[in-house]
Amino acid sequence: MMRTGRKDKESEIPVKREEAIYEGSETFIAMTTWQKRDWQQFYELARRPWRRRRPPRPVYPSGLNRVAPAQGYSLSELDDAGVDLDLAERLGLPVDAGRIGVYGPNVTVLREFVRSSRHPR
Repeated sequence: MMRTGRKDKESEIPVKREEAIYEGSETFIAMTTWQKRDWQQFYELARRPWRRRRPPRPVYPSGLNRVAPAQGYSLSELDDAGVDLDLAERLGLPVDAGRIGVYGPNVTVLREFVRSSRHPR
């Protein structure tokens, strides 16, 4: 038998989120998996070009007049360029905590990149 026009007093009681999730109440539905639209939005964002410059690739000297790509910037290079770990993460800079030493051109490129990526406020 369907009720029309009447509300249950139970449905008018505010429900805490924790209770709604664990007690199976229908007032709050926790999103646990992505739906098709979520995936579409994700891939749409991933396909977009970068709004700012890509971070420069770190290198290290390997022999006479040769450089090789490194996994990330050493902590010493970040420190010399005036970049802390939080800023490096926000800028998308790769960091290699295992690398030791400072390569001058990396520090110069980092300083330029940080200077160019600052937004005027």
